[in-house]
Amino acid sequence: MCQTRGMHEREQEIMAQALELAEQAGVQGDVPVGALVLRQGEIVGRGYNRREQDSDPCAHAEIVALREAGRALGTWHLEDCELYVTLEPCTMCAGAIVSARIGRLVFGAWDAKAGAAGSVRDVVRDGRLNHQVEVLGGVCNNECAALLRRFFRE
Repeated sequence: MCQTRGMHEREQEIMAQALELAEQAGVQGDVPVGALVLRQGEIVGRGYNRREQDSDPCAHAEIVALREAGRALGTWHLEDCELYVTLEPCTMCAGAIVSARIGRLVFGAWDAKAGAAGSVRDVVRDGRLNHQVEVLGGVCNNECAALLRRFFRE
């Protein structure tokens, strides 16, 4: 559970579950990022980075979770869904989030090098695109960032 308690308690509880998925990625030798897709409070998609495991450059946690959610719901239209991810999405994942019409994105650690949800660029809220996503960043930031730092230090 995230140490910071407060106004985003529900988001912190869900992010703690995404952190557990991120740890699985780390055990597999991949960058520890985890993601969950929720619809009406129910988890419909789970994912963690599987690039090394699957030899797939596109197997980011968000993509894996979006694919699982699409299969579970029988549609790629995920406008009534929320995506929780432990790291701010990259440009590829931000594009997939927009394409899937995700309604809300909640992420943990900011990515000052490759983030595309408000730090380096803001693909998910770009008004030139056909869909914009509600964004809440920095949920459980300390825990998410610490997991990444530990992985790269080791």
